[in-house]
Amino acid sequence: MDTISECGRGGAQDGRRDSRRSGLPTGGGPANTSLTLPAESVTALGRRVWDIVSGHLGGGHPGLPVASPGSAADAARLRVEPLPEAPVDDPLALVDEVGRLLREGNAHPDHPDFLAFVPAPGTVTGVLGSALAAGFAVPTGWRFTGRVSSAIESATVRWLAELLGLAPGTSGLFVSGGSAANLTALTAARDALVGTEARGATAYFSDQTHVSVPRALHVLGIGEERVRALPADVHRRIPLDGLARQVAQDRRDGLRPFLVVANAGTTATGDIDPLPELAAFCRDEGLWLHVDGAFGAPAALTERGRGPLEGLDQADSVSVDPHKWLFQPAGTGCVLLRDPARLTRAFGIGLPGYLDAGATGHDEGEVDYLQWGVEQTREFRALRLWLSLKVFGADAFRAAVERGLTMAEDIAAYIGSRPGLEVVTGPSLAVVTFRALPPAAAPDPSPEDADRTVDEVCRDLREEGRAMVVGVTVAGRRAFRLCVINPRVQRDGLRAVVDRVAELWTARTGCPDRPGAAR
Repeated sequence: MDTISECGRGGAQDGRRDSRRSGLPTGGGPANTSLTLPAESVTALGRRVWDIVSGHLGGGHPGLPVASPGSAADAARLRVEPLPEAPVDDPLALVDEVGRLLREGNAHPDHPDFLAFVPAPGTVTGVLGSALAAGFAVPTGWRFTGRVSSAIESATVRWLAELLGLAPGTSGLFVSGGSAANLTALTAARDALVGTEARGATAYFSDQTHVSVPRALHVLGIGEERVRALPADVHRRIPLDGLARQVAQDRRDGLRPFLVVANAGTTATGDIDPLPELAAFCRDEGLWLHVDGAFGAPAALTERGRGPLEGLDQADSVSVDPHKWLFQPAGTGCVLLRDPARLTRAFGIGLPGYLDAGATGHDEGEVDYLQWGVEQTREFRALRLWLSLKVFGADAFRAAVERGLTMAEDIAAYIGSRPGLEVVTGPSLAVVTFRALPPAAAPDPSPEDADRTVDEVCRDLREEGRAMVVGVTVAGRRAFRLCVINPRVQRDGLRAVVDRVAELWTARTGCPDRPGAAR
């Protein structure tokens, strides 16, 4: 008799009977000191978990709120739950409860109407890759124990560099995300140009740069007094003239400029720094150019995106998050270096005897990834993207990225055509920002009132579960921000979100003549 089918019937008592029948641990028995389960029990639990996950991935969004705050009672209970000393009575019921909590207690970045931040619309292949890697406890730090996994990572890194149009020989490794990628690249830059003590080392970027960059510099011992966050120009890009003046002044003051960080798609507005000009400046000045492309670099997969990202291939290092615009599960980042030997110089160590004893039979091109970053025990993150590219093919990813660019253009045109709304920035790399306007006959709200209303409308939208939209500050004023990279976003659904924003704005401002007001 099928255990899963049986466990799906009846109440809690039936569930406990089925758990015993399948060999699952139940409360009251002896401690399971081996921490293993019979094969049929593993199958029963695995099927139940996959039923829940596949139900979510395979069309589980209709009717599902995009942002479910969950029950305050659930959260309070979970925070103070005591340590479980004995097995749960019904493991299958526990799995069902976890599924409910995840469904009802969190936002869903893979939902088509999750338009906030940079959503993470994962693929089923990425989920399967995560499960396979975890199930086999795959070692990836050292080729002696993970020769195949290291080979898959090397291939996937090479594919990613090729997709982005980076220089031949570019390589790197998978990390947990853009923050770790930036820290890894900046460590290599510091060691290469100013040494580990970094006396006088000074770094430059615009005030639109992600917070992970100044945080990484702090970790590296580059004090705030040597971190130059230059005010961006009117196009929200780093000012080249201002950068040149600041570098020259710092050198006159006895400091040691070593690093420029450029943006390939800011989180707020999707804007791109002038990469070719920055690359030329850095070459002339002997500076390291790092491009934070965590969000925007995958636009280079498309013909339309390669133009704005011209110069990406001239960077010394690039960070990219496949868990964003390459549709992998969260925790999939990558750092790429034009000269990957810089990673060994920054992170390489002499292996202790218990590791060095197995380091024989090294083939050309093999990498010990523990020598390229701070992690020795590493997740096999590369398998997620490797499996996805193998199953769907690179052309499918190019088309999915292209679709995001098209959807951004479409919604920007819709906003521009709709009375009472105006585009503020974009479309730029699938990001559009916009504002609601008062009617001609009504007085303008104060800037403070308008800014507050933007954030209130975003909160209203989130609380009703309709969509996730965030407010961002552009030129000192708040605006609504949409990021439409999810390949399952639909044009009509996206327009309906914009319409709802206008309706909520009208309700908040109390002006019945504004667009979207009820008649």
